[in-house]
Amino acid sequence: MSATATFDNSHYEQACDQAIAMCDGNLRSTIKALIMANEYLEAELEELQAAVSAGCIPDESRNKMRSTSSAA
Repeated sequence: MSATATFDNSHYEQACDQAIAMCDGNLRSTIKALIMANEYLEAELEELQAAVSAGCIPDESRNKMRSTSSAA
């Protein structure tokens, strides 16, 4: 049995229900809001990657970010 088969996705089910409720049950509005949020996060990520590439983030902050993300 794979790890995917035993994965508990109740957190995602709950998040879906919450997103749909926030859009008054309108699935099209829910999808649109999620696409917009994803685009915003992608833009933020690009900005952060550019800042790191340009050396705008001190080494100790980068190391802390790496250790935090690898622990997740």
